[in-house]
Amino acid sequence: MSSPLAIREIHARGFARAWQIFRAVVAAGDTYSYPPDIDESQARAMWTTPPSRCFVAERDGEALGIYMLRPNQPGLGDHVANCGYMVSPHARGQGIASAMCEHSLALARRAGFTAMQYNFVVSSNEGAVRLWQKHGFAIVGRVPGAFRHARLGPTDVFVMHRAL
Repeated sequence: MSSPLAIREIHARGFARAWQIFRAVVAAGDTYSYPPDIDESQARAMWTTPPSRCFVAERDGEALGIYMLRPNQPGLGDHVANCGYMVSPHARGQGIASAMCEHSLALARRAGFTAMQYNFVVSSNEGAVRLWQKHGFAIVGRVPGAFRHARLGPTDVFVMHRAL
């Protein structure tokens, strides 16, 4: 029997545990706007340099998912949180993203954020859209053709939001 999923914060030195997941998700070119050839140092800087905080979801010592939490905007927009979630391709469908979302919502509340906003949810990522809606997020905007999907070409993105 496997152990329960554990989610813990990692810092720049621990980002190597997250890198394989990050690289696999971004290389697919279907959910994140990061350049597919982004290198580890660039990814690490974006996801672990304060005010960004990075977390890994693991079971039995294996990293299965990662997420990043930060203010959505600096200054007068820093009361709204922003997150990005990535699940290892072989661990999808196991509730990892849902567990990370719940963890991030609770952490954001404790940190004093009043809302959470996802700025760039690719509309063709239907599983993620349904999951975020299940967790209380609403689509509050659509940006036509804002994402260059690796297979589908120009694809709309959603802005999703919820109060905390």
